[in-house]
Amino acid sequence: MTDHLWSFSTESGHLAGTDLTGWRVEASDGHIGKVDKHSDEVHDSYLVVDTGVWIFGKEVLVPARAVTRVDLEEQTVHLALSKEQVKDSPEFVSDKHLADRQYREEIGQYYSTSWPFPGSMGGL
Repeated sequence: MTDHLWSFSTESGHLAGTDLTGWRVEASDGHIGKVDKHSDEVHDSYLVVDTGVWIFGKEVLVPARAVTRVDLEEQTVHLALSKEQVKDSPEFVSDKHLADRQYREEIGQYYSTSWPFPGSMGGL
C-alpha cells in the first residue's frame, strides 16, 4: 500500500515534468516553506520541503500522495498535512537519505500510519 504514497494523485493537478523547485508549500493550516527538491518518477515521487526558519531550517521528505493540489498559476503546492504534522516528521538529510531505501520505507511507514490522506493506509 505504501507505493501509493510515492505517486501524485490524479486529482492534485500535478503535471509530470513541471519543475516545482522553489515553489511555495502550504500545509492545510498555512505556509510551511518551499520545495527544495522533488521527483515525479513513477512510484517514486516526493517533495523535499525546506521549512526555513519556521522550524529552524529543517528539511522534510514528503510523499507525493500528501499533495492535494498543485496551483500552476500561483506556483504553490498544497498538502493534506498540518503544520504540526510536517514539524513532527523525521528530518531529511539529503547526503544521508536520498538513496537510502530503508529511510524511504521508514518515511512511508510514518506517513501511512500516522496521517490519513488519500491513498495512505491510514486513509483507507
